[in-house]
Amino acid sequence: MHKSRLACLVIDSRTEALMEAAYFWGQALGYEIAETDGRYVCLQTPADQPQVLLQRVDHPSRVHLDIETDDIDAEVARMEGLGARVVERLAEWVVMQAPSGQRFCIVEPQRADFADADNVNVWR
Repeated sequence: MHKSRLACLVIDSRTEALMEAAYFWGQALGYEIAETDGRYVCLQTPADQPQVLLQRVDHPSRVHLDIETDDIDAEVARMEGLGARVVERLAEWVVMQAPSGQRFCIVEPQRADFADADNVNVWR
């Protein structure tokens, strides 16, 4: 048995002006900029909503989802059973591709309330 839920909407941005992109998306979505480390900018979303994160990338700009889970291997296997495929396994997450072509990541819990949250899916 493991748990998972949508953790984050990640806005991949191929730009040197990541703060300008973050400003745009913050204004567009009504969120303040919460923190930045140069490669990532996190917008301040309500605790009961998925995070919105901008990241600087080398590939074309796009949006992808992060699914947080307490068992990455089990969630990857569940997604493979649904027809997704592994694109790349990294130290802390797995990049996958849906049968329809969209990329998404399976990640460790990102939001502090994950372990005790009522809004997670429990998979058996």
